[in-house]
Amino acid sequence: MNNVNRYVLNNGLTVLLKEVHSAPVISWWVLYRIGSRNERSGQTGISHWVEHMMFKGTELFPKRYLDKAIDREGGSWNAQTSLDYTAYYEVMPADRIELALRLEADRMLNAKFDPKEVDSERTVIISERQGNENSPLFWLSEEISAAAFRVHGYHHEIIGDLVDLQTMTRDDLYNHYKRHYVPNNAIAVAVGYFKTDEMLARIRELYEGIPAGQTPTLFSRPEPPQQGERRVKVERPGHTAFLEMSYRAPAATDPDWFKIALIDSVMSGPSGPGGGNIDNKTTRLYKALVESEIATSVYGNVLPSIDPYLYSITVTVRHGRTLQEAEDALNAQIERVRQGDITQAELDKAKKQARALLAYSTEGVTGQAFWLAFAENFESYKWFDDYLARLSAVTLDEVHDAAQRYLRPQNRTIGWLVPTGMDEAEMEEDDE
Repeated sequence: MNNVNRYVLNNGLTVLLKEVHSAPVISWWVLYRIGSRNERSGQTGISHWVEHMMFKGTELFPKRYLDKAIDREGGSWNAQTSLDYTAYYEVMPADRIELALRLEADRMLNAKFDPKEVDSERTVIISERQGNENSPLFWLSEEISAAAFRVHGYHHEIIGDLVDLQTMTRDDLYNHYKRHYVPNNAIAVAVGYFKTDEMLARIRELYEGIPAGQTPTLFSRPEPPQQGERRVKVERPGHTAFLEMSYRAPAATDPDWFKIALIDSVMSGPSGPGGGNIDNKTTRLYKALVESEIATSVYGNVLPSIDPYLYSITVTVRHGRTLQEAEDALNAQIERVRQGDITQAELDKAKKQARALLAYSTEGVTGQAFWLAFAENFESYKWFDDYLARLSAVTLDEVHDAAQRYLRPQNRTIGWLVPTGMDEAEMEEDDE
């Protein structure tokens, strides 16, 4: 992530620019420092719903106009809501980036939130949640988050609780937008084929006139320490059992995060928010659970986050095997790691895989722009400048120490998804 230039406009907008001249393409991101972690009870899912409303048009760019206009220019656009942010992005031919710059400046200030559109989108988002509910792992993840976080906003899913989606009003959404969609709560990133001085000048022209709002005080409640192992059991129609074991993990700004990321890589293969995939068939958990035919799949995930979050391991139990067998096998591997059974060779391999995954996920301008915005949100884009160096600096003794401290039974929440044997379609047929 070298050659990044950082600026702060007079209205507080943070701007990151990186020239990449390998292809005539530019990726433009505007990230707002507001995500599901900042949502109060009664308004869960509001950040994601506001994201949907931002595609419903303004006076300058009416609904559906931009879909056709961006397509006509040979570009693409989308958005994403996460635990810690909401982000919008366009990927455009370099000589067509003007449209992306203008549209994001416009909807930072002028989104409509028409009451009829709000009502229509309520149906869409409730349907999206119901679609998520078709996955057993959604139910399991929701219960684990609720058990692991009793106070902090990581307690609820990004999509929100159904009762809140049914009751939130147009004014709730609009006030959320006006409070948080201000330049001093935003990060703008351009990566691609441009000249920095020209790009910065045009950004100033379009964005510096947008008034700074009162810097929002983000709703956030620190989670108290966990006092012992927690367990949840979900019973759902279906034929497949799932196990999830989630340990409370450090925030991305904590040096311990890199140690947990390397432990995850040794256990189940590297993971990261930027995408990419490295085969995990040589990892400890694959050999112990899949090759032994206890499970059909196993994977881990540790997400860089603003506040302490979770290191989770998810196991799909093979038909004919039990959840207890899967938990016992997983526990055996966890205990090996806690007792210091990671070798220098395994650690070196984990670091090598992490380098490969980062290279893969930042190969294009969009991946690079994402990482810059993502890192700036929780600390600084320099977090990724130093990413590989920080990983490389982790010693074997530090990994052993982190495993001892974080992979304790008292620090985890275990979830079982117990299938009840019939899926919902079969149950409906049976009722008939």
